[in-house]
Amino acid sequence: MIGWYVHHQGAGHLQRLVAVTRHLRTPVTAFSSAPRPPGFSGGWVELEPDDTPPVDRPSATAGGRLHWVPQHHPGLQDRNATITAWIAQHRPRLFVTDVSVEVTALVRLCGVPVVVAAMLGDRHDPAHRLGRDLAEALLAPWPGPPARPGAAGTPVVHVGAFSRFDGLPSSPSSTRPGTVLVLWGSGGRDVSDEQFRAARAATPGWTWEFRVPGSALGEAAGEDVWDALQRAEVVVVHGGHNAVAEVAAARRAAVVVAQERPFAEQLRRTELLRAEGLVAVDAWPAPDRWPDLLERARAVGAEPWRRWAPGDGAERAAAFLDAAVDRAGVPA
Repeated sequence: MIGWYVHHQGAGHLQRLVAVTRHLRTPVTAFSSAPRPPGFSGGWVELEPDDTPPVDRPSATAGGRLHWVPQHHPGLQDRNATITAWIAQHRPRLFVTDVSVEVTALVRLCGVPVVVAAMLGDRHDPAHRLGRDLAEALLAPWPGPPARPGAAGTPVVHVGAFSRFDGLPSSPSSTRPGTVLVLWGSGGRDVSDEQFRAARAATPGWTWEFRVPGSALGEAAGEDVWDALQRAEVVVVHGGHNAVAEVAAARRAAVVVAQERPFAEQLRRTELLRAEGLVAVDAWPAPDRWPDLLERARAVGAEPWRRWAPGDGAERAAAFLDAAVDRAGVPA
């Protein structure tokens, strides 16, 4: 049995759970304060939220040693009790955290080995270091190197990027030459509609389409993201892990634009993508840069995505986790 903690913020953690567990032979029970995602067939334990008011925010980081442990919060106490009670009843061989240093520490204190989902960024604070040091391994959904082990020499297992679209047939014949798809997520954006319009106006030879939540520029109602990706010649996408992995799975030329995120996560991703030969920038460019960026993306094409997202990353992750369960040597 594997326990799996899923952070509730954004869709990416849930999508990774679904993608990997499709290939696991070991049963999984997942824990989250988010609702069960479509496509996940394992056990699901919905946790109490740990951020409902009132929250004693001055105590939340335990003096900078952790990320979120507000004192006397009933939701935090209830969710930790739920996890430890499940461990005592089911005796899991392994636990995956994606992501929480607090759950990593809690589970390890119960004597259960933990695999932590690695995340890019400048995560050198004491809490992140603790999580890495406690982990049996870090599971990194990007190609390696240049990732480094944690302070305690924790191994980093690079499986390549993966997404819900892995294995779907990509259709080059569906591409409409000169079509730009702007693909943005629901986690907030640094770019205004005015900036989108200015980029479009600066590239009269291109037709721009938008899938941007909350934008007045609109998106095709009910259209599947995969279909929109198939139509695009170039995709302009923010630097979040899952959005980038979906573009990679579609094998589409791209301009990746980092947004401001904690720990400079997207900036570190654009650095790696540039090293792979892809077009990636650290902020939304000025209008006069867009003609060259789109032409550069067109020239680079999709070939560098094959190393970034080889297509079997979720299978590799599952194989590693199944092997880690076997190595645990604890009766099922």
